[in-house]
Amino acid sequence: MNHALAQLHRELKKNLFDYLLLFTAGVFFLISADLYKGERSIEFFVLVTYALFYIVWGVYHHIVDNSLHLKTVIEYILMAFTIIFLLKIIILP
Repeated sequence: MNHALAQLHRELKKNLFDYLLLFTAGVFFLISADLYKGERSIEFFVLVTYALFYIVWGVYHHIVDNSLHLKTVIEYILMAFTIIFLLKIIILP
């Protein structure tokens, strides 16, 4: 457990800007989604924009970290589409 916490601490310290950027974009997404509540097309546009940002952020993060692989990019794309699908089905009926 201590090893995992130490690893997490090193990762956060090393990539603090990246994670702050992702967190800030997530907060902005939540605020935007709440601001346009009820306007389905704008909500969906905000959701897709955040998903695209997430993919670009993931690629950027791994380029800086020198750990970018095709499998990683595909994983980010699949996660983004999963998030879009789940939020579209569950939250934005």
